[in-house]
Amino acid sequence: MKKIFLICSKAFYSQLASAKARLEELGWEVYIPFTHDRPEAESQWYAKGPGEHSRMKSELFRRSRERVRQMDAVLALNFDKNGQENYIGGSTFLELYEAFMEGKKIYLWNDIPKGLLYDEISAFSPTVIHGGLDKVNP
Repeated sequence: MKKIFLICSKAFYSQLASAKARLEELGWEVYIPFTHDRPEAESQWYAKGPGEHSRMKSELFRRSRERVRQMDAVLALNFDKNGQENYIGGSTFLELYEAFMEGKKIYLWNDIPKGLLYDEISAFSPTVIHGGLDKVNP
């Protein structure tokens, strides 16, 4: 069974369940972000001080890197956030980069966002599915 990692901003966690269910119907083994069940965790780490927050972010980046290595593909759920179309934040960008460096198939839910990282994300040659999960192929 092919494995896919859904990646996104915490702001989009509410979208994960339906995407996961549909991809499973299509035969994928689906993985979601480590903090999905605890979206408040980052603010709790930050409340303990910048050092604790940085330590935990570092650990999440390492775990995410290992997760990406085990996948066949990643799908970034990139919706509008705070007035920015098709938002891809820093952590999601890093996961896309890891997928690119590991030779994994990269999918985006929506078009590449205009802005600072447009050229870099374009260089990853993602497949934009415009919400059509049936376009996610092994």
